Amino acid sequence: MMTNLMTLPSRYQSRYQLQTLTVTAADGTSLPVSVIGQGPPVLMLHAYGMDAREFLPFILALTGKYTFYLPHLRGFGAAKALTMEQFDFVRQYADDANAVIEKICEWRQVDALPVAAISMGAQVMWSYFERFGASRVSRYLNIDQNPAIHNQDDWQGGLFGTRQQEVFDIFQEVIDLTLPYANANSFAHLPFALKRRATDVERLFSLLSVNRTRSKAFIQAMTHKNDHTLALYDHDIWHQKMRCLQAYLVLPYDFRGAIDKVTIPVVNLIGGRSKLYDAKWQQKVTHMLPNATEVILPRAGHAIPLDEPIGFYRVLKEFLQGR
Repeated sequence: MMTNLMTLPSRYQSRYQLQTLTVTAADGTSLPVSVIGQGPPVLMLHAYGMDAREFLPFILALTGKYTFYLPHLRGFGAAKALTMEQFDFVRQYADDANAVIEKICEWRQVDALPVAAISMGAQVMWSYFERFGASRVSRYLNIDQNPAIHNQDDWQGGLFGTRQQEVFDIFQEVIDLTLPYANANSFAHLPFALKRRATDVERLFSLLSVNRTRSKAFIQAMTHKNDHTLALYDHDIWHQKMRCLQAYLVLPYDFRGAIDKVTIPVVNLIGGRSKLYDAKWQQKVTHMLPNATEVILPRAGHAIPLDEPIGFYRVLKEFLQGR
């Protein structure tokens, strides 16, 4: 049975009531931050294409002990209308994360706070550590993300592992097809064949992110669009997705130089069946960090919360307890 928030006793209403606060970024942009809970502050950074509020099913049971701050990265979620000032979106997001962390520390009168970040959000944190250090982060939960995107002579743990060039070529094809429509106001105005190709590639990316059969079935059901639905589909974050893919393909995202700065406790949460980041290379990151432990969920792909929701919740809970 579902319970309306308004019928809950007053002592529970503030705990479960989601608020939206704003933080002013370095360039003056107002960044939306969803906030929920009671207790010490925790920051969580979301993945590519994700709405920060998608963390809610995993944190509601913890909102009696912690206050969760969920920033919406520009172009996604409640920040989907915000424009990027930099082509290097990871640097832009790191600047924004710094503004949010500084403001939370000011609001809550703390010197540092725990941070948990997944996928693209975790890539942002590697950039943050490189640029701002780790003094404002008390401990860090890194969720299936390593600090170097591109495979190199001394690093073969990049995005998509041995399939990197194959998948990058697919991304480049879609980017090239959509470039002539970069100024289109609506995805619905794009040629139908292009919309079909773009959404098919998005589905491919999502399916590569999971391992469990139920997760794949969920993605298939959520992303399937018949011709009529696709013809009218207004994909309001497609511009930002294309910009992010462009940057991933051309910028040498490699933050291994920041690893020595991250002397705080780190829990490296690894999807044992991740097709985006090979678990063996993720384990190398654990050993490279000065103060890290790792947890491997053997049946999880890259999208750990979707593949192993109970396992993810347990790891997050223990991380917040300092265990």
